[in-house]
Amino acid sequence: MTETLRVLIERRAAIINRFKEDLIQRLNLPYEPQDLHEDVSLLGAGLGLDSLDALEIVLCVENCFGIKIPDQNTSILRSINTIVDYVIARQEKRG
Repeated sequence: MTETLRVLIERRAAIINRFKEDLIQRLNLPYEPQDLHEDVSLLGAGLGLDSLDALEIVLCVENCFGIKIPDQNTSILRSINTIVDYVIARQEKRG
């Protein structure tokens, strides 16, 4: 594994862990970070979160990473992975 790839993997893991920890705390979820699979659906059938929880997820991303999620773009909230992908893309765009 190249050094660059290792750094990218570690960066992604750090973002995932930070997001999971803050999400669990904000929403008072009865889980540990390792219990939340990155591909689980956050809203609806997956974790069963509702529209008020979606607002908390958006605030979590904004407070943790300083990144705004557009109101009309709810597809970003599909899973932890989609949120992390968005965060990484926005961070790279900022430089």
